[in-house]
Amino acid sequence: MKLVVISGLSGAGKTVALKQYEDLGYTCIDNIPLALLGPMITRMLKGSGPSGRYERVAIGVDARETPREIRRFPQHLSRIKARGVDVDLFFLTASDEVILRRYSETRRPHPLADESTSLVEAIERERALLAPIADLADDALDTSSMNLHELREAIMQRLPEATKGKLAVQFVSFGFKNGVPGGCDFLFDVRCLPNPHWNLALKDLTGRDEAVEQWLDAREDVQRMLRDIRDFLEPWLGAFRRQDRAYVTIGVGCTGGQHRSVYLVERLARHFSKSFEPVIANHKELR
Repeated sequence: MKLVVISGLSGAGKTVALKQYEDLGYTCIDNIPLALLGPMITRMLKGSGPSGRYERVAIGVDARETPREIRRFPQHLSRIKARGVDVDLFFLTASDEVILRRYSETRRPHPLADESTSLVEAIERERALLAPIADLADDALDTSSMNLHELREAIMQRLPEATKGKLAVQFVSFGFKNGVPGGCDFLFDVRCLPNPHWNLALKDLTGRDEAVEQWLDAREDVQRMLRDIRDFLEPWLGAFRRQDRAYVTIGVGCTGGQHRSVYLVERLARHFSKSFEPVIANHKELR
């Protein structure tokens, strides 16, 4: 079992990092109480293994935890490693000035700030509080000079799934009625295609079910759309890889995100997995 512990200062990018791991197929849990970490690992070890659900796990640990448990973090980590779990600790930081600016832009409350504690004081207190975790980090990243895109790229470069010379390609299906997912480099609207939703035998199925696949396989315009998207992406994904780009996300949307977009994402992921590694198929509406 692989466990990645992601920690860092509030506003330094921990949530972005955790989302990157989630997109690569990790089971992700944010702000887990450290006292529950041992029991959680016990449960997950029972479901780990090459094909297990918990083969790869990422957790977020930050200043929302109690000071007492944070001081005990080295003991928690030692016990987990003693059980044979492969653990990496990733810590994100940024300058006080940058964190102050980011909080000013987002207007979100700092977890340690309150009526008697200013934001500057909260940041200083958080640095001291998280020092026992930062001191144990296998890798640390200062995000002060990075925008959101650069931060994502820097995180992906550190992932074993996206080593130099490889391009991680993620295909995401979604429903336009629920909104377009953020972070897409390419976006394809396939609402013009025939919709299995109106076939009573297929309505409650998804684009991963054989009956829906066969129905869409038989539609020439669906196959033409599949070929056109594939032919468009082939040269440009290659260009991204030659530029040492680490990560590309392609969104495919239909009305509800249940049939057409799911089908196309599965077909595209299957095709491009022959040329790129890793290739991930995520279905936003099927979670």
